[in-house]
Amino acid sequence: MFSIENQYIRAVLASKGAELQQIFSKEFQLDYLWNGDPAYWGKHSPILFPMVGTLKGDTYFHEGKTYRLSRHGFARDREFTVTRQHFDSIEFLLKSDDATRLIYPFEFELRIGYILQEDRILVSYGVTNTGDRELLFSIGGHPAFRVPLEPGIEYNDYLLEFNEEETLPRWPISGEGLIENHPLPLIKQTQFLPLSKDLFRSDALVLKFPASSEVTLRSDKASHGIDFDFDGFPYLGLWAAPGADFLCIEPWCGIADSVSADQILDHKEGIQRLEPGEGFGRNWSVRLW
Repeated sequence: MFSIENQYIRAVLASKGAELQQIFSKEFQLDYLWNGDPAYWGKHSPILFPMVGTLKGDTYFHEGKTYRLSRHGFARDREFTVTRQHFDSIEFLLKSDDATRLIYPFEFELRIGYILQEDRILVSYGVTNTGDRELLFSIGGHPAFRVPLEPGIEYNDYLLEFNEEETLPRWPISGEGLIENHPLPLIKQTQFLPLSKDLFRSDALVLKFPASSEVTLRSDKASHGIDFDFDGFPYLGLWAAPGADFLCIEPWCGIADSVSADQILDHKEGIQRLEPGEGFGRNWSVRLW
């Protein structure tokens, strides 16, 4: 395990998956990240790469060949190398190798950075095409935050407040983990989404192209919450395991296959593209209060 800290925050990270394990507010003496209880969901904040969500039949086609890749890709299960560490920041690196090429025939470098900025943690994703042909990929985050954050408050007392007024449907997920072709109503002309565990009875809420770039997790009954910034991510997932006391706020550049997908990687909705030598970067951040 690795740790970084400043006056306000201590964060603990694992080299496996370059995954956050803890975000602890020294100021408020509160853990903000889910504890990873395996009875519900044994992760904290996995990195989704080189795919976000489920591929139809766990399979995709590229340049006439067939490849199999499990849900959310392989980065979350791989050992990363630490390339840089200071008292308040750290960077992890994963490179393509013989094992990745068997299931994902591209050359890449994936860098995951964590930087503490006063009461905020900034998470950065950097992808570089180190090969000689176009790189196709998706990437996303999956951090889980404790809900409730304080004793005496219920899950249903919390809400998400978007920083812009939203009219957003949800895109249902099939039993195979694929995006259905027709959305369902969720919120209309409001900034507020009240939380309840029933929201996730049918899997995650998948939102496409929200107007907002930030959501606040809060309760009128609570003193503490988070501001979550996801500027530059066109998709947002919201999820909690059945009965669990957490909320995943998931910024995505990419999305699961639809039920009607033809499985050709070049046709995939939300796929990111890099020419040889090009780089890609996105950040999300969380302010603790």
